[in-house]
Amino acid sequence: MIIPDIEAFEERAAIAEYDGGLSRSAAEDLAARQQGFRNRDQYWQWLADYVVTRKLP
Repeated sequence: MIIPDIEAFEERAAIAEYDGGLSRSAAEDLAARQQGFRNRDQYWQWLADYVVTRKLP
């Protein structure tokens, strides 16, 4: 698993939402998939687990 790039995730989601007309959740799903995650829930869970354990999965 790659280490998520939060800045790229936020930028991609914002572009998809505002320029692409997607809902915020759809835009975040797209941004998460572009970083190798199934969806935004898996992306945010990975980050939460990392913060708690301070270890890469």
